[in-house]
Amino acid sequence: MDYPNDQAPGAPIRSGIPEHGRIPKYYAVKAHVSVLIDELGEGGSLPTERDLALRYEVSRETVRQALREMLLEGRLRRRGRGTVGPKLEQPLSLASYTEGVRRQGRRPGRTPIGLDRFPCPEALAAEIGVTRGEPVWHLERVLLADDERVGLESTYVSVARVPRLDSEFDPDSSFYAYLHDCLGISFGDGDERIETVLATPREALLIGTPPALPMLLIHRVSRDTSGLPLERFRYTGGNDWYWVVDGVKISSS
Repeated sequence: MDYPNDQAPGAPIRSGIPEHGRIPKYYAVKAHVSVLIDELGEGGSLPTERDLALRYEVSRETVRQALREMLLEGRLRRRGRGTVGPKLEQPLSLASYTEGVRRQGRRPGRTPIGLDRFPCPEALAAEIGVTRGEPVWHLERVLLADDERVGLESTYVSVARVPRLDSEFDPDSSFYAYLHDCLGISFGDGDERIETVLATPREALLIGTPPALPMLLIHRVSRDTSGLPLERFRYTGGNDWYWVVDGVKISSS
């Protein structure tokens, strides 16, 4: 398959659009305005609500809802009209979903959404230490605690490092435990950052939350004990899990 929607490694799968393809009008406007923000650059001024409503053929209330969400996410600042601002990011040291859930006396679990193999695009290749076009895996799973859905994770890893992921790995188990126990690969360290975002329609559907619910978005690029790139990880969901990876704290970026 092709890299999903050609999005950046940290972007939501399918750009946040559910597989059935139906999305709210405000979310479509939000996607258009996001592109416009990238074009304007920091400090640029957006067109008025009226102009945006005419441009995208929607009501002004639909535009307001899209802009409200972008303000909450830190992509806009109020200064007269909406002004493009830097996205706020907060570094965080986190440690293991499995361990964190068990510490709270609950049972961890995972529901697989998909395991795909595709030629690695350039942006992702730079993060997991492969050349463009080399095959990579994308593993997507919903995280559970006592069968309650709490988050959505995406893991990107080189096929060369884990060639039998599709046949050997139990998708309901720990990926890091599989690397260590079956392949002798141990987690060393990683760079991680956290943002506050609103759930996309697809994320809300998979996690079972109301649309546009505030969530944590966690990005991680990890390395093995030899310092070689290991995986590119993305998580969206609640903020009440303490993450640990093989007992090693992750350095914040």
